[in-house]
Amino acid sequence: MVKTSLYLVPTPIGNLGDITLRGLEILKTVDTILAEDTRKSGILLKHFEINKPLQSFHIFNEHKILDGLIKRMADGEVMAMVSDAGTPGISDPGFLLVRECLKAELKMETLPGATAFVPALVNSGFPTDRFVFEGFLPHKKGRQTLLKRLAEEDRTVILYESPHRLVKALEQIMECMGPDRMVSVSRELTKIYEETFTGTASEVHQHFSQKEVKGEIVIVIDGKRE
Repeated sequence: MVKTSLYLVPTPIGNLGDITLRGLEILKTVDTILAEDTRKSGILLKHFEINKPLQSFHIFNEHKILDGLIKRMADGEVMAMVSDAGTPGISDPGFLLVRECLKAELKMETLPGATAFVPALVNSGFPTDRFVFEGFLPHKKGRQTLLKRLAEEDRTVILYESPHRLVKALEQIMECMGPDRMVSVSRELTKIYEETFTGTASEVHQHFSQKEVKGEIVIVIDGKRE
């Protein structure tokens, strides 16, 4: 049997109890853990009494250290990769490493586990049989163009957004899709102050314009109706 060289291990998006038993087992047995932010991952590992070497792997250094990581795995080192929260590779580092592992014919496994858009989608009450996940909107160039294209989408649309850009994003959704398009916003999922607010784009905009918004944001937009 070929030994697995890389495990992608989802981590909780808030509540530490959401990590899987298998995820903990893998993190305890690998040689090295690659982490998007070693400080945040260190808190998780300390909580579960896992003492393994941590190495930074993020969008600012992944191109520089990629070849070295592949060589180490080819030489027999077993690694796990975690992001700050959720599943590595979903709007987080991971894609490049997976691609290079496949090129090098190194065996890899992705464990099932937490990811923010799934509970947000189910909480919305919008159709879940067909949906499109767009991740984070472009900050500037191409943002309006993408929203105009998504306005014609008949599937449920899922976006990620930062708290300080949420109100602006809702304004742009109203401009491109109309104030009556149904929208659901989830924030702080699995945490104490978890909130999901669903209504027309206008209602959701009004709700979040009147408060300080904190936490990671998932925006779910109902598809265009005939």
